[in-house]
Amino acid sequence: MSEEGPEDLDPARRAALAREVLCALRTHCAGSRAEPRGSLARGTADAYSDIDLLWIVPDGRFEDCVAAVPDLLGTVRGVASLRVDPDLGNSRKRRLLFVDFDRLPLFWRLDLEIVARSVAGRPGYDQDNPSARRDDWSRPASALANAVAAVKAVLRGQPQTARGLLERGFARIGVADTVSGDWFADITRLAEAAAAIEPARGPLAERVVRLAADHRAELR
Repeated sequence: MSEEGPEDLDPARRAALAREVLCALRTHCAGSRAEPRGSLARGTADAYSDIDLLWIVPDGRFEDCVAAVPDLLGTVRGVASLRVDPDLGNSRKRRLLFVDFDRLPLFWRLDLEIVARSVAGRPGYDQDNPSARRDDWSRPASALANAVAAVKAVLRGQPQTARGLLERGFARIGVADTVSGDWFADITRLAEAAAAIEPARGPLAERVVRLAADHRAELR
């Protein structure tokens, strides 16, 4: 069984990782505030929930804190991939980072929002600002994220959500494909198509296929 196997989905491991990340963020920037949000904060997370964290930093430290994230996370756990939400890629006061860690379930992606203190009470800040957008993002990586989310949706008993995620994933990389409802086959095709378009995403695509294989009995 690979590192994404179902026996590894112990919420205590995820909670411990979240605590370590929060500690690393707070230690790096005195006067900052780092806290969980979403289902972790509400206490409603299930075994498949990702790690949503918010880091509020002084305005004058914003760029420094964003730049420090890869090294900070590396002190906690090896980082397999890190992506920036393209809608906020050039924002000077708000960023959203998506992080996958080595040898941890892909379900447990870290979604880290970094916000300057002056806009901390404005959750939609810069969301529709054209100048905040950055277009040098990886469509195949985004499609692979959809594939992981589709596995999660099927396991949660949400087949229509899974179908929509896969359809958008294929569309994102410009591949004409029909989602069949054979979830393992559909997810595998999307992962392989993404890797063919951007070979650098091959290792992540392989992890996605292994994840689907680990849950193949449930992807029916």
